[in-house]
Amino acid sequence: MNAKKDDTVKEPDLEYTNYSYADYLNWQMEEVVELIRGKIFKKAAAAPKRNHQHISIKLATKLYNFLEGKPCQVYDAPFDVRFPKASKEDEKIHDVVQPDICVICDPEKLDERGCIGAPDLIVEILSPSNSKTELKHKFELYESNGVREYWIIHSETQDLLIYSLIDGKYVPSILFTSGHVVESKVIKGFELDLEEFFGDIE
Repeated sequence: MNAKKDDTVKEPDLEYTNYSYADYLNWQMEEVVELIRGKIFKKAAAAPKRNHQHISIKLATKLYNFLEGKPCQVYDAPFDVRFPKASKEDEKIHDVVQPDICVICDPEKLDERGCIGAPDLIVEILSPSNSKTELKHKFELYESNGVREYWIIHSETQDLLIYSLIDGKYVPSILFTSGHVVESKVIKGFELDLEEFFGDIE
């Protein structure tokens, strides 16, 4: 009698550094994970803090309302963004992340599984558990793959830093705080009054 085939997917080895999107699709893990250069990065098992979610839904709503009727589309997490190199085959993609918010203006980059290629704008909302990943690994990933604008929002200190891609390198803005009106260079006409935006966030 043949042994029953084991259909379960074992948890991957966190030290391995050559996983692909094809591997990622087969995992059955409780935590949300991302792949950066083939290495697994686990996101927090617990849900983000309330302020993180408040900021996320408020900004995504503002972007959605602004972009309605325009070619660009906004998505919030969980939403897979894949960064292909030489090939778009699942086995050849080693960078898959779930930004808090992203805006994609090229419909050719969208498919039923998310986005394949660089979004025009990515927003990450920092919390103590993810700051190192966002500030170092994702910064390098987004810059090298041509994400034109990268917003980093600190939910606890209620400030915003914008990196704009100029000649292939990110150039930082000043640190925007309450009293500033922020304008996107990529999403033309989109402004964010930080005093109003953070006004009802504790």
